[in-house]
Amino acid sequence: MVIGLLFACHGAATLFDVLGGAHGSPPVVGQWPGWWAAVIQLAGGTLVLLGLAARPAAILCSGSMAYAYFVHHQGDGLFPLENGGEMAALYCWAFLLLAALGPGRWSLSALLGRTTRTEPPARREVVDRRVD
Repeated sequence: MVIGLLFACHGAATLFDVLGGAHGSPPVVGQWPGWWAAVIQLAGGTLVLLGLAARPAAILCSGSMAYAYFVHHQGDGLFPLENGGEMAALYCWAFLLLAALGPGRWSLSALLGRTTRTEPPARREVVDRRVD
């Protein structure tokens, strides 16, 4: 929930010049990649925060942060501490973890009964069928 909220705040700051505004000049509507990244941040972060379509949204958010890291930060140094890409790397891995584990029991999907997760199958008793 917190990861989604923080990510959505980045998108809102860039798109609507709130919460301290965009880092640098705000992107023009439709500009690649800045405006589209902000839309992904706002929409994807909100979906993850709410727990609706959280896995696909988390995959999209993770991919956008991987793109940001490798295209915008990697050229300045090998490690995130050298190139200023710590947040991009952390968001990328956090969203990948959310995509793998799912939104959890507090998500709106779980509350609405739309989860795809099923209970593990019941254990069956193993019968020894050896012939003596």
